[in-house]
Amino acid sequence: MELVSLFRDFALLGAGWVLWLLVGLSVISIGVMIDRWLWFRARDADTATFTRELRHAWRGGEVDGFVERRRHTTSIPEAVALAGVAERGHGPEATAEAMHAERARWKKDAEKNLIVLGTLGNNVPFVGLFGTVLGIIKSFETLKTDAAGSEGQVMTDLAEALVATAVGLLVAIPAVVAYNYFQRRLKVALGGADECAHVVLGLVHGDAHAAGDRAATAAEAP
Repeated sequence: MELVSLFRDFALLGAGWVLWLLVGLSVISIGVMIDRWLWFRARDADTATFTRELRHAWRGGEVDGFVERRRHTTSIPEAVALAGVAERGHGPEATAEAMHAERARWKKDAEKNLIVLGTLGNNVPFVGLFGTVLGIIKSFETLKTDAAGSEGQVMTDLAEALVATAVGLLVAIPAVVAYNYFQRRLKVALGGADECAHVVLGLVHGDAHAAGDRAATAAEAP
């Protein structure tokens, strides 16, 4: 009975504290959204221009200068490609592994705190529903009294209970939208990284084949 009484007293706290919890969760959600938006904005890239300039520098023997100009880039596709370019002298396999590792590192950084948005989007509605249940329980307890004004208090408790569900949805919906948006941004960025990586591998393979042809020609020469 003591345990039942303990839970009953807890339920009679109503939905007020749940609303404050939802406010706190909304602040966390907004903070993550701002952080991820700034992070992704700083890592946008024009992959078409980058690959065109890379090919031009490669064919003109100006790769080192190109890498030096781009070494402070914050673009995911460019950083992945430059990691491969740095290993070009060790062959195509080393180049591919370097770009794969760089891609994985950026993917890990990009996903930072996105789990928070996903978790809030999936679970905050249940927090709001929990507050609604507590508010209804409290209103039923108020109905048991014959005090003057109890009916008005019941209406207040019910309104507070329903507000908890509404606030829960208000916090969850933007979190879900933001999570899907950032996942899309990540997919686009990694797609650009794959595009640049294939360009780098194509150039490295081209050099390897050219070197092989030169070696074969030299071997055939009298």
